[in-house]
Amino acid sequence: MIRILIADDHAIVRAGLRQFIAGEPDMEVAGEAQTGAQVIDMVRNGTWDVVLLDISMPDQNGIDTLRRLQQIKPDLPVLILSGFSEKQYAVNMIRAGASGYLNKESAPSELVNAVRAVRQGRKYVSPALAQILATDLRAVHDERPLHASLSEREFQIFCKLAAGDSVSQIGKNLNLSVKTISTYRSRVLEKMHMRNNAELTNYAIRNRLID
Repeated sequence: MIRILIADDHAIVRAGLRQFIAGEPDMEVAGEAQTGAQVIDMVRNGTWDVVLLDISMPDQNGIDTLRRLQQIKPDLPVLILSGFSEKQYAVNMIRAGASGYLNKESAPSELVNAVRAVRQGRKYVSPALAQILATDLRAVHDERPLHASLSEREFQIFCKLAAGDSVSQIGKNLNLSVKTISTYRSRVLEKMHMRNNAELTNYAIRNRLID
């Protein structure tokens, strides 16, 4: 039996996922979490086969939660669920260690196939993401979105800066020095050809990387 932990702050989404999974003889929803802190605590103290993780949790973003889960249980498959299209986040989340990425509008059959795939140790790549990855391989640098050039850590810090977090807040949250965060900020601005945090925020909103 595949023990699944659902992490999403919307009760109606969790109920829908439970319903999709209830009819599968080899799966069970063994737990639910509403915040990033809850899912981290439950993974630390429980036994799970797959985590279904919403990318937008109320207390921390998906990439932060994913990094913590990898530190706690690096072999635990994490399948990202998002209302954002694959184009916005998928490549960066796969780079960050996610086992797969699914849009919340995906068919229930795709969800259960993805759960089985990541439980077997494989990456799950949807047809839409496969096309994005193939296009990314063929594309010249100038054709890729600016944020695609960022490393995992740079993307994580970019999201925090774009959301309005200060350098000191980010340093405290990630247990890094202000000097280190400032260095990452400079790299992000340089790679994205931007001058300040306001331009990062405008870019993130235009590309639906933050609400």
